Amino acid sequence: MRSRFYRQILKLLIEMKRKDMYKKANDLGFTHPETVTCSQELDVLLNIYSHKAA
Repeated sequence: MRSRFYRQILKLLIEMKRKDMYKKANDLGFTHPETVTCSQELDVLLNIYSHKAA
């Protein structure tokens, strides 16, 4: 139960971070430092999610 809840929270965080990254990329450009940082943060969340799902 707890693990399922944790995965649901991670999915929500991933979706929020993805939307934030798309907005930054659209507003600032793909190579802007803020966009790159956001992308790296999304990578971390995705890695956590993939390790928890395994």
